[in-house]
Amino acid sequence: MNKQILVYLLTILAVVAGTLLLIALVMNPPMGDLIELGRLLGVTAVISAGIGYLTYHFGLWRQFRSLSRALAVSYLIAAGLTLLNVWLTARLMFINEHDLSLATLLLLFAAGISVAFGIFISGSSMQALNLLAYSARRVSGGDLTTRVPEDGRDEIAQLSVAFNEMVGRLEAAAASERALEEARRDLVAWASHDLRTPLASLRAMTDSLVEGVVDDAETARRYLRQSQQEIARMNRLIDDLFELAQLDSGGLVLACEAASLSDLISDALEGFTEQARSAGIELEGRAAPGIDPVFMAPDKIARVLNNLIENALRHTPEGGSVRVAAELAAPDVLVSVADTGPGIDPEDRPRIFERFFRGEKSRNREGYDRGGAGLGLAISKGIVEAHGGSIWLEDGVAIGTKIAFSLPQTGSGS
Repeated sequence: MNKQILVYLLTILAVVAGTLLLIALVMNPPMGDLIELGRLLGVTAVISAGIGYLTYHFGLWRQFRSLSRALAVSYLIAAGLTLLNVWLTARLMFINEHDLSLATLLLLFAAGISVAFGIFISGSSMQALNLLAYSARRVSGGDLTTRVPEDGRDEIAQLSVAFNEMVGRLEAAAASERALEEARRDLVAWASHDLRTPLASLRAMTDSLVEGVVDDAETARRYLRQSQQEIARMNRLIDDLFELAQLDSGGLVLACEAASLSDLISDALEGFTEQARSAGIELEGRAAPGIDPVFMAPDKIARVLNNLIENALRHTPEGGSVRVAAELAAPDVLVSVADTGPGIDPEDRPRIFERFFRGEKSRNREGYDRGGAGLGLAISKGIVEAHGGSIWLEDGVAIGTKIAFSLPQTGSGS
């Protein structure tokens, strides 16, 4: 049996039993009269329960076009059942027909007042429900700024809170979708630009070689070397785009193991030693005792270190320095790369981890030749966060730029 029906029937049974008990205690009638009254109350209770069950079983309340009409009819039926129950029992109490007629009229008055009061009180709930329905239509029409008042503590107030929370999440999801779509458009535009530049150079050089414009061996070798460099740049850009796609889709695979961060730093410094020496830049690093081992994907963290060191060398003038440091700040390991370059403009600082961001002058050929596609820091951020760490730009650095990242020493990433 439906729980709601069972509660309804048990409530009616409790009302009948409670009424008979009160009559017995207060009026102390003869047992025969009490039994007769109990039989009469039982009949009227069965009639009331039957009417209630039938309206529920056939879903009569759902046939109305508005809830306010359904509530009004329910009040009328409730008042009618009340009149029926009281009128039948009153016949046992009144011998005089005049008294019975008067009691009936008074009951009709009381029932009318009750119905009017119920309709009036339910009207406030209906206003709230109508406002919810109106707001839901506005949301379905695309207005995600719609909110409803959260007055009261009843179920409608709880529904209003849930409605506002839902719309808030929809608004945030829509904003995220717009940002993602904008990022996709930017990605296509920027990637097209960064591929078009080396392709145009390659085409010019290969056309010169094929058409015989270049007739000396030294120039031909120079063109071939430049072609190799352009192909290498395009290959790096494609690799970066592929890694970004993995980060965005959550498909980045981390082969984590307990590895030596000190060795990774040493290898990274060794790999950039010749580049730093040629540029007249001092490159050094240190790792504090006790930082190893770190649970990480060594190839991915090596990529982060290479990106940060390469950026630092690119923006450090001759005679400057780049320093890499690693220290333990339990339960994390902190790694920083600091340079003595010109620093980052305040308006650019919030955007340095955005993909393809290379500052105001990044779109000229000189900027392309000197640097990458502006994806290194975005990829580094994704890799560090996939390990359960974080990466940031240090504030308050007097000279140059300092970027730091943290990794859980015992590992908590994916």
